[in-house]
Amino acid sequence: MSKTSPIEFVRQVRQEVGKVTWPTRKETVITTIMVFVMVFLAALFFTGVDWVIAHAVRLFLELGA
Repeated sequence: MSKTSPIEFVRQVRQEVGKVTWPTRKETVITTIMVFVMVFLAALFFTGVDWVIAHAVRLFLELGA
């Protein structure tokens, strides 16, 4: 494996960055909103699951008392 000089490395990096297809502002905004919605739905889901498990454990412990 041959060593690449720092100058050659920077040139190759610039070349590769030029090939990247960057998202538009609209795509970025829509994706960000989708992430927030999914986080909110996941939070609701796990809150509900936690509530059900907590009540089930509480009921189970009361039966043993």
